[in-house]
Amino acid sequence: MSEIMHTGPWIDGKERIGGGRVTQEVTSPYNGSVVGRVDYANENDLEDALASAERVFREQMRKMPAYKRAEILRKAADLLEDRMEQFARVIVAEAGKPIRDARGEVTRAIQILRFASDEAKTLTGSMVPMDAAIGGENRFGVVRRVPIGVVAAITPFNFPLNLVLHKLAPAFAAGNTVVLKPADKTPLSSAMLAKLFAEAGLPDGALNVLYGRGSVLGKPLCTDPRVAKVTFTGSVPIGLQIKEWTGLKKVTLELGSNSPNILFEDCDLDAAVAGLVKGAFVFAGQACISVQRIYVQSSIYQTFLDRYVPEVKKLVLGDPALETTDIGPMISEAEAIRAESWIREAVELGAVVLTGGKRNGTFVEPTVLVDVSPDMKVVCQEVFAPIVSVIPFETEEQAIAMANDSDFGLQAGVFTNDLNRAMRVAEALETGGVWINEASTYRQDNHPYGGVKLSGVGKEGVKYAIEDMTDIRFLGIKLR
Repeated sequence: MSEIMHTGPWIDGKERIGGGRVTQEVTSPYNGSVVGRVDYANENDLEDALASAERVFREQMRKMPAYKRAEILRKAADLLEDRMEQFARVIVAEAGKPIRDARGEVTRAIQILRFASDEAKTLTGSMVPMDAAIGGENRFGVVRRVPIGVVAAITPFNFPLNLVLHKLAPAFAAGNTVVLKPADKTPLSSAMLAKLFAEAGLPDGALNVLYGRGSVLGKPLCTDPRVAKVTFTGSVPIGLQIKEWTGLKKVTLELGSNSPNILFEDCDLDAAVAGLVKGAFVFAGQACISVQRIYVQSSIYQTFLDRYVPEVKKLVLGDPALETTDIGPMISEAEAIRAESWIREAVELGAVVLTGGKRNGTFVEPTVLVDVSPDMKVVCQEVFAPIVSVIPFETEEQAIAMANDSDFGLQAGVFTNDLNRAMRVAEALETGGVWINEASTYRQDNHPYGGVKLSGVGKEGVKYAIEDMTDIRFLGIKLR
């Protein structure tokens, strides 16, 4: 990025900058340089955003025909495709994501918009056979899905475009409006996206964007009676707080994980190694479904390590803007220091570092740990860093028990060439999703995505998010 962007709250199709608002610098996680400036929303901005979203929902979005909503989303996808490199470079600048991964994020974002466009035209209800009950003769029933209203979307830093669109695109496809609060550290891509939606024809006020601290904006957004649903991706403590605030409102909470991946002795070891290198260390491990725990059957445990560790050592750390970089910085030095302290604590408790383990500023080396125990933070909590633990097991039952020994349950990976075993293990794992012969980190944007236990409630994936962003309305008719 050569130009430093200055943005502010986006309300009713206009950007608000100045006026005594607090200005915050957006800095590169790579080198600390200023890459943008953002004006934080004040109380008036919050009120105007909510009022605008409620009015535009009532007067325009809920009445907009499906084909028109689909056209807007398709146009937005086309515009984003034309500007892929521009958006990718902004993601590199504000999030420190390596450019190849940033382009991949934009590609997925385009797909989300196109999936949503398709779903907008195929959102259907059902018929109810009223004569299935005694006395139901000469009656029929129709079930429709209707938009719920204003959606408050609160998003994290790690996928500043993709995870925003996982909330916005389904909301617009269903006919809702959105008040968005993006992550403090990655506001620039959201600012660009708001203008792109306006260019695509989204009515002014259907999307309002508020920048600021979650500790300031979170509670007013979640408790305001004009908000019908809150969709949040982030940490467990904040998710639990949101659940308390929202009461009877609909919520989708995409929270943490410490994803298990199980390798059986009959697996394709080369494919597993390749998938688990990428799955553990992409974007410095800062993904909810990043590979964190690798359980390897004892008969192939040492062979796996002999192949895995050298591949991890090949990963290139450096400037995220360079095509050759595999691993960029963590989002902040504070997070890197935390990750380093977890490694140090694990070592003090008996773990052994096979590679990595060191920190330099915001960079943490890709780290492989062995001889870990279930109570170490690197195993039982969400590490959200380029750290993976490799653990041996003997039997299928033991592997399942170890994988399920977690407060989380978002997504898991199982590597085996035995179809019967794959189905048994997938059935037994306590997670929202299981991939066979694929790392837990893999996600497509059209499958249901969401966890159990402390990993959250509700589902993303465009079709499934739309279901969570609509209400079922019944219409019964008695014929004369």
